[in-house]
Amino acid sequence: MPTIFSHAVFASIAGRAYVAERVPLRFWILTAICAMLPDVDAISFAFGIPYSDMLGHRGLTHSIAFAVAIGLLVGGMIIGKQPELSRTALVVYFTLVTLSHSVLDAFTNGGLGVAFFAPFSNTRYFFPVRPIEVSPIGMRFFSERGLEVLASEIVWVWAPALLIYLLATAYRRAKGPKSQS
Repeated sequence: MPTIFSHAVFASIAGRAYVAERVPLRFWILTAICAMLPDVDAISFAFGIPYSDMLGHRGLTHSIAFAVAIGLLVGGMIIGKQPELSRTALVVYFTLVTLSHSVLDAFTNGGLGVAFFAPFSNTRYFFPVRPIEVSPIGMRFFSERGLEVLASEIVWVWAPALLIYLLATAYRRAKGPKSQS
């Protein structure tokens, strides 16, 4: 998996491309939480649940179904408090932010893959190209290996997120201001 930090960075930068308007701080806090949330399954190690189990790491909490459930929950939770975006836009946004975690994990070079289709299937998937160094789990992140992973993520996670943001910004500028009716 990419580091927990890179999940939040990617979602926040890409989120800035999705949302042109100014939004409250709680929106960005929820963005970071949703992007990191699938790794709550790491607690399964403490309970002796095998990595390969549907409730193990990169299982159910990394699925499309989980992302949709979180999108509905979080998007629904802030409706009315976020007049800048429609209900549908909020649900789609928080679904995609949550799912971005699993997509990034499927680009890593380690682990057992991602159970995108849990709870219907525990089959694990990777993408054919896997350039992101897998992050050490736990406190081993604060090691030389952790620094190698972070360097990999700057190239393969942070830079693409920045590119998405720059392209969205250029598109908005080229489109010009909204016409007044």
